[in-house]
Order: sequence, then C-alpha cells, then structure tokens
Amino acid sequence: MAGNLTRDEARERARLLKVHSYTVELDLTEGEERFESVTTVRFAAARPGGETFIDLAGAHVRRVVLNGADLDVSGYDAERGRFPLPGLAAENELVVDADCAYMRTGEGLHRFVDPVDSKVYLHTQFETADAHRMYACFDQPDLKATFELTVLAPGDWEVVSNAAAEEPEELPEHHGRHGTLQASRRWHFPPTPVISTYITALVAGPYHKVTDEHDGIPLGIYCRSSIAQHLDPDNLFEVTKQGFDFFHRVFGIRYPFGKYDQLFVPEFNAGAMENAACVTFLEDYVFRSRVTDATVERRAETILHEMAHMWFGDLVTMRWWDDLWLNESFATYMSVLCQAEATRWGQGAWTTFANVEKSWAYRQDQLPSTHPIAADIVDMQAVEVNFDGITYAKGASVLKQLVAYVGLDNFLAGVRDYFNEHAWGNTTLSDLLSALERTSGRDLTSWSKEWLETSWVNTLRPEFTTDDEGRFTRFEVLQEAPPEHPTLRSHRVAVGLYSLDNGVLRRTKRVELDVVGARTAVPELSGVARPDLVLLNDDDLTYAKIRLDEGSLRTLVEGGISCFADSLPRALCWSAAWDMTRDAELAARDYVKLVCSGVTSIKDITVAQSVLRQARLTVQQYADPAWRVTGLDELASRLRDLIGSADPGSDHQLAYVNAFAAVATSDGELEYLRDILEGRSVPAGLTVDTDLRWTLIHALVSGGVLGEAEIESELRRDATATGERSAALCRAAIPTAEAKAACWDRIVAGELSGALLRSTIVGFMDPHHTALLVPYAERYLSEVGRIWKSWTSDMAQNFVVGCFPALLIDEHTVERTNEYIASNDPPHALRRLLLEGADGISRALRARAKDAAAATVA
Repeated sequence: MAGNLTRDEARERARLLKVHSYTVELDLTEGEERFESVTTVRFAAARPGGETFIDLAGAHVRRVVLNGADLDVSGYDAERGRFPLPGLAAENELVVDADCAYMRTGEGLHRFVDPVDSKVYLHTQFETADAHRMYACFDQPDLKATFELTVLAPGDWEVVSNAAAEEPEELPEHHGRHGTLQASRRWHFPPTPVISTYITALVAGPYHKVTDEHDGIPLGIYCRSSIAQHLDPDNLFEVTKQGFDFFHRVFGIRYPFGKYDQLFVPEFNAGAMENAACVTFLEDYVFRSRVTDATVERRAETILHEMAHMWFGDLVTMRWWDDLWLNESFATYMSVLCQAEATRWGQGAWTTFANVEKSWAYRQDQLPSTHPIAADIVDMQAVEVNFDGITYAKGASVLKQLVAYVGLDNFLAGVRDYFNEHAWGNTTLSDLLSALERTSGRDLTSWSKEWLETSWVNTLRPEFTTDDEGRFTRFEVLQEAPPEHPTLRSHRVAVGLYSLDNGVLRRTKRVELDVVGARTAVPELSGVARPDLVLLNDDDLTYAKIRLDEGSLRTLVEGGISCFADSLPRALCWSAAWDMTRDAELAARDYVKLVCSGVTSIKDITVAQSVLRQARLTVQQYADPAWRVTGLDELASRLRDLIGSADPGSDHQLAYVNAFAAVATSDGELEYLRDILEGRSVPAGLTVDTDLRWTLIHALVSGGVLGEAEIESELRRDATATGERSAALCRAAIPTAEAKAACWDRIVAGELSGALLRSTIVGFMDPHHTALLVPYAERYLSEVGRIWKSWTSDMAQNFVVGCFPALLIDEHTVERTNEYIASNDPPHALRRLLLEGADGISRALRARAKDAAAATVA
C-alpha cells in the first residue's frame, strides 16, 4: 500500500490541519494508461511555518504550487505516495498538477474494456485510502472537506459523482494535451457537503441509466450497456424505497445527500461501497441467469447496508479505522432489521442472519488473529485485513444483544441523538455509547468492556439432572472460555424446550434470563419434564456458540431436524451442529448424515445452500481421508435423489444441481452432468442457462471429462466479461500438472486484473486436485514475501489468502508456515493472514482425528 499511513501520523496531521475544500479537474480523454488530474486544496494550519505531506500515489507530477510558489517536484516520494509540504501558512492554497494511473486491480480509478463492444468503463474504489490514486489529498477519514469536481469525458459517456451534475457542456472537437481530437463533454459537479476522502467517487462510461423518484429524492440505477437487458430496476427501486421509508422513520433525519445513485460496475473488488450518493455494487448483482431467492435476498441486504451507511459512516464518520466497526456492524444490523420489518423477507431475515452472518463471525473469532470489535489499528495495512467477520458480523450480533439489553426503542432514540449531535463530524466509540446511555438509562461501561474490548466467542452448554419420571431436578447453563481469552460475559438468553407432537417439534416452554459467570441456575425449569430437545439461545438473542446435549443431538440426527415448526430454531440447531463439527465434538460423517437426512426440511433457501456448502467442506476437509470417497458418494447420491424429487423449476432444484456439481467425481456422476449440459437428460423445469452451463463445464473440466477445446468453445458462446472470468476459472481447473504450472505462472506474474486473478485462483485451488497442488506449497512460500511487498493491497491479499496451501492438510504445512514466519519476520498484516491459514489446517486435523475415532467406535 502506497504510504501505509500510521495512526500516529494521521493524528499529527489532523492536529495540524483543517481542510476546507478540494477542487478537482480530471481529463479522461487522454489515453488508456493515464489521465490528467489537477487538484486545488484549501486548508488551514494550526502552526504557521509547520510542515506536513499530501498523499498522491502512482503519479507523474508536473507541477506543485503552494501559496503561489512552485515546489520542487523532485521531492515527490513515489514509493510512499507522498509529497512534502514545508513552510505552511495559517491559510493555504495548494495546486497539484499530475498525470495519474488507471488501475486494473479494483483500487483507485479502475478502467475496464467491455469485450462485447470494446466500450470503456471507469469506476472508483477508495476505501480505505485509495482516493489519492485519483487526486492529491489528505487521505484519512477525519480530515473532511467539500469536494467540487469537473470532468472532461468522451461525448457518449455518463459521468456520476457524489453531487448531482449540472447540464454537461458540449465540446465537439476537444484537443487534448497529447494531441487527441474527439467529441467530448465537460461535466461539473457542485461542491458536496463536508465528507471524507474515502467516500468520494467517480463513475464514468457509456452506462445504461434508469431513473425514478421517491419522497423527493431523485433515484438512478446504472449498469453497462451490454448487460442492460438483464437489469431488474423494479425490484431494485422497490427495496430502495422501502429502505428510505424505514430509515427516515427510525433515524429521524432525512437522507442528507440529495440524489441517490446506485451503480453496478464491472470488476468491482467488493460487494458494494457506500460512496455518498454514488453507491457502487458488484456487477454480479445484475442477474443474467436464474438465481435462487437467497441471492436476491443477499442483494437486498447489501442495498440496505449501503443505504444505512449514508447516515452511519457518511454523515457521521469514525475518526480513525479503530472504529471501523461503527460503520460496518451498525450497517449490517440495521440492514437486517430493515429487511425484517419493511420488506417481503420479514422475520426470515433473522434466520438468514443467524445461519450466515453469525457463522462467519464465529469462524473469524476463533482464529489466532481474533481481535476486539473495537480494534487496535496501528496503520493502513492493519485495517486492510480487518474487513472481516468480527468487524461486520460479530459486531452486528453484539448490537443485537445490546438491543435486547437496552430495548429497541431506547437504542434507536440513542442513535437519533448521536446523529443530531455529530452530523458532518467524526466520532469515536465513546460518543455512541454516551448517547445510548442517555436514552437507555444504563451504564454501558462494563458492557463495552465485555463485548467490544475483548476477543473470542463463549460457549454455552446445558447441564441438568432428572428424576425417575424424567423431570428436571437441576438445570444450569455453563459458560466456557479458553485460557488465552478468559472473559466470561453477561448474556441475555432464552432457553427453549421443544417436544415432538404428531411429528412436529414444537416449543413447549421458554425461559429468558441473564447468564453470568461460569454457571447460571435456571430454577424455573425445576420439575419440568425433559423435552426431546433443549435449545440454548432460543430466538438467537446473544452471541455465543451453543452446544446440544446428547439426547437433543440424537433427536436431531435421527430425523428431528426435519420436524421444527419454525425456521429460526432449525437454523440455530444447524449452526450448533456445524460449530460442533468444526470444534471436533461431532464427527464429520455424523454431520453429513444430519445434512442428508434433514436438508429437505429446510424451506429457507439461504439456509439450505449454506448447509450444503458446509457438508461439502466437511467431506473435503474435516472427514477422515479414508472416508472421503464414501462421504462424497453419499452426498452426491443424496443430492441426485433431491434433484429428481424437487419441484420443477424451484429454487431448491437449482440449489441441489449446483451442490451436486461441486461434489461430482465418479464417472456416473460426471456423465449425469454431461447429459444435462448437452440436453440429453435435463431435469423437468431446470433451465440450463449461461451461468449454469459454466457451472457444469467447470465440474466436467475438474473431473477430466472436458478440456481446453470445450472451454474455448463455450467462451465463444459467451464472449462477455463474465464469460472470460468463467473460462479463466475452468482453465485453472484442468487436472494436469502442465495446466497447473501454466496457471501458477499466470498468477505470480502479476499481470491479471483483479477479477481475473480471483477467478484463476479459485480454479487453481480445486479441492479435488490436492495431489497436483503439493509442489506449490514451497513455491507459495518463496513468492509470498515478494508479492506482499510489490503488489497493491487488495491484489496481495487475494494471493496470500487464496493460494495458501489450505488443502494440504498435514502437520508439515503448519510447520513450514511457522518456520517461514520465524525466519522472515513478515509485516504484521501478512503474518496475521499466514497464521489464519495454518490455524485452518490445525482445525481440520483435529476434526479428522475425531472422525477417524468415530469410525473405530462404529
């Protein structure tokens, strides 16, 4: 990362400077590699005569003028992305004239050429600190300013930024600095309110545009022209309008940025980004093929997440990245609350949250790199690896716990006070807690220390005794924490008792209480008959792993998982079984048996897809290798039966086909997929559309049935950007040593775009090809240091995480990783990612030992 700004440097710069405004002029007509960027910054300095630096990455600097005096451009530190500013006045005007570089990594100003029609599309991605790849700036969140942008662009382009554009000026024959001649238009965007650099934005190109209006807010939706036929604006506008109505009601402050544009941009390197009034989204959310409702639900959550950021993040912004969770956790919680209360998904949104978001949080929180929600972020490299399950999902889970503690009305009243007090400013955690304390009347000091300032996840277990008639004589909730993270927290939980009644598991009793310390008695259950299933954390009130007693687990494995009347307790039981499998308390083969017997009962398609992914991972990584082939066969056989019995054309049918393709390995299974691909035997109601064809081709390539010729043929059928990524994935999945070697060379050369790199890595790291991947463990360690140092942050992380030899599950991989860390003393962010990879292998080894022991017992 250019510069790698530290927290101490940012604090010092913030003490010295008050930035008033940026005026930025861009010329996007000058060529394919670079664009002209002229920035005028007006700012005050608290200490006249002092010095600082401005951020500017990857630029050719032509001229820098500070308060009318030219500065020596040779002072530009290109490697660190900084230009020194000596001899500041009380009030300053700085002009930086430079050529900046287009990016292909998804960071800065990203340039993409559509393979369908050769049209050029641009978009920015500036979080966490990449605005200075497009214009010179003080790139940290607490130096807010107004932004006024002028853009010279080709005449057929749309240009979108944070403010609503004025009518563009036509320039029929523009002569560029480098002698170009073309029709162009000059776009001017009036100054914005004061915002942080990382949420400024520019999107430009011949985008297709659809407009609407709601509650006085102009709405726009954009996508590439070549995919416009797949855009579904009615659904997008519906969710957008529902979000505005909900957030206006609960936040008490109208949307503060005027118009609201949502842009689906090519090769985006995240799910979405909350640029003020100019939200960018992963283009995959424009569905060109049929998807299940789980994907539509996820898109809606993303839309609402980014909208919540307009208040929490954009209007009020964290002072430094220590409080990134103030942005992400809050937006995640509020998006699910909005889905549950204002959209067609209703309370099922909390079922998805329990099964998907919290699963992510539990996994992240048990890694050696676990950290408090309110993290210690010493520099920008540290925050780049902190966009994780703790910052998003654990934080949101803890906010849900906080709401249970203070009450939803008090929570929202505190949030409204927080917005009113700190609008257009920067805050820290204490500012939010103070507002919540005022409205709830509760002292949140101890709550914050327990939940926001500590790490790891507690485990809750039921412990009880019964009399001869099967009634509880004692019932306690045990709370556990490992020695290295010993905090035992206060949990607001519900204990649910479920009994089978005519084949249906119904809740017969619910007790809500506070669990504090290592043991908490539940006297309300004394004398109550022991049910078929005991469920701790019923209704998912707290953030904790739950364990099932032996009898409850037997109820589930023997078919009870299919018998719940409601979706949330079923999802909680699935999560508990998954946690027990990952923690080597439930044998992998028993989890697979549970999935095979119970998956048909899951009506919630998001949970169904999640459980099927977990079952596949269980067989491939957590099962005894001696049972792996049997496990894959059992899973594939069950899925093939489910495909045949599923309602034709249903979401579940499509989910079963996708899951089957991921585990198909035998000749018969692969032949079945080929029959679907070639139209000889297509399940009734299944549409074999473009994306499903690529799914089938990938499975057949991985299995050695198809090869390069078939990949190229399919790419000719689908000569699009998505087709190129799919073809790259399939080429990387060809199961020969020669193909893997060529793929590795493409990866480490560093010449792929960010999107193609990610697809290539996924194909290369095929779980069916572990033997072919053995040579690359050492090659990975020989390359990882160089790549971390020389590639951009996002690209380097893609390599470090994606190519880690996670599928070579043996002690040697762990030992070699630890030896590399000890010998090379890598930067702390790289060290974190390597330790996470090694921990995943250690966890898999423990699970495999448990599964092998289960085979011996059986």
